[in-house]
Amino acid sequence: MSKSKNNIYFSGKVRESNKKQTFLRLAAYLLKNPAHFSTAILLAFISNLLALLGPYFSGKAIDAMSGAVNIPIIVKYVLLMAIFYVIAFATSIALQRTMISLSRKIVFRMRSELFDHMTSLPISYFDVHQTGDLVSRITYDIDTINTSLSVDAVQLFTSVISIIGSLAMMIAISPTLMLVFLVTIPMSMLFTKKMAQISKPRFRKRSEKLGEMNGYIEEIVSASTVIKAYHQEESIISKFETKNEDASEATYRAERAASIMGPSMNFINNLSLALISILGSILYISGSITLGGISSFILYSRKFAGPISEFANISAELQSALSAAERVFKVLDEQSEPSDSKDALDLKSLGEIKGNVEFFGVSFGYEENRAILKNVSFKVGAGQTAAIVGRTGAGKTTIINLLMRFYDPDSGSITIDGHDIRGLTRKSLRSAFTMVLQETWLYGGTIYENIAYSRPDATREEVVAAAKTAGIHSFITRLKNGYETVIDEAGINISKGQKQLLTIARAILKDTKMLILDEATSNVDTQTEVKIQEAVRRLMSGKTAFVIAHRLSTIKNADIIFVFERGEIVESGTHAELLSKNGIYAEMYYSQFK
Repeated sequence: MSKSKNNIYFSGKVRESNKKQTFLRLAAYLLKNPAHFSTAILLAFISNLLALLGPYFSGKAIDAMSGAVNIPIIVKYVLLMAIFYVIAFATSIALQRTMISLSRKIVFRMRSELFDHMTSLPISYFDVHQTGDLVSRITYDIDTINTSLSVDAVQLFTSVISIIGSLAMMIAISPTLMLVFLVTIPMSMLFTKKMAQISKPRFRKRSEKLGEMNGYIEEIVSASTVIKAYHQEESIISKFETKNEDASEATYRAERAASIMGPSMNFINNLSLALISILGSILYISGSITLGGISSFILYSRKFAGPISEFANISAELQSALSAAERVFKVLDEQSEPSDSKDALDLKSLGEIKGNVEFFGVSFGYEENRAILKNVSFKVGAGQTAAIVGRTGAGKTTIINLLMRFYDPDSGSITIDGHDIRGLTRKSLRSAFTMVLQETWLYGGTIYENIAYSRPDATREEVVAAAKTAGIHSFITRLKNGYETVIDEAGINISKGQKQLLTIARAILKDTKMLILDEATSNVDTQTEVKIQEAVRRLMSGKTAFVIAHRLSTIKNADIIFVFERGEIVESGTHAELLSKNGIYAEMYYSQFK
């Protein structure tokens, strides 16, 4: 069983229940804005009620022409029709604008909730989900919901009122003619239900395939340099064509199913009109209804059937919106990172942090029955530099994940200054470390803001001092705007080495007792590496440092080196001691110079 929560879609009754739950959850967002929602209901009621009076006055005007023509009466009914239609038009415009405003508020709230919840999710969730797919949910899926709320919801409001009002008026005109709908209404309902059952899973599949394609695109765009370096353009194009074909096929199947709805409903409505004309003619001949009554009944039947056709036409959008909402709610339903225990302590409240770290019999696996670490125990004293080396998959990164409590051990314990980290608040634990990772991260802002990211309250003098220690100050001052130079989100207007230097300056500014360095100089050229090695040593001086080492030449001065093999520590000691053992470390070290 994976340590991340897995949501699985089921079929049958469970799926139907899930669809209803999704609809109710989506509808609940409407009720969170009671003023806009009640205004929309009122405007929809007024607009449709006034529009429903039009056919009534039309029938009266026709009846006024049937006998002795009464011009003033005809003009009166025509003017009333015009007045009510104009007012209905104005209220319809107001309704549309109200719904657009309402949908904007709902989408803003939903997107904020989704983004906020994503920040609370554990690292394990992001380990198993593509970034592009998550971006697709917060952009494409919520935009789909927005379109449905701002357009389709209006049609639903008006459709309900039109159907009920038209039905009442038709019963008042001729209950006998209503017999026609005993045939056409069941046909419409059964057909709509059947098509919804067919199209819903297809629209769900469309959303999933589009999410997968977006995830792949994001992955490829972020790795464009590597792809070109290894001449893999043809390979990725081939894979993209497969994913594009899957997404296109899913979209085609969904829209093909939806395309049947409109024409089929129009056919049923036309059949209804033909039956009304036949039965109405018989009733007129028998004197049971007037020409004006038949005219009004036909107009009301169109108003009655029109919303049903509209519902059929927008059902595709509704199904798409429900599928999008399912994907959004699926993320919202993911469990946040577990809260700290009620008796969790702030690490700083326990006294000065020294940085003594100890692992006691720690075992851990990301999946059940697949251990990554096996009964690992070691000590790192305050101020010591510990290097962690090993082949790929040996468990190096897992040590860091456990230290930062991105995951908790399956067994054993980890202590800092004698305190079990599970008894500490995550915030105080993580703030006690500074991390410099191999993959640098800069955001869209000034150089000053990027360095100060680790300590927003730092003074300008402290930021400049950190930059000088990292060896990046002279480069910054040569820029036209100096520390106020704006870099883009990917930092692509500066070199990789300069990006790494900025992240090291950020780490220096934070000034914590414990450091985590994931081969922090691996992206720096040889000249720059030499330049910052002394700065990094000053950074680590007197601090407990964990270095994940890929180039073993960079850890010669480490106080202790732990060699991991298949989740266990197989060797430990200084660089010289490990070379003298002529074991795994020595083999790895010398292999890098062959």
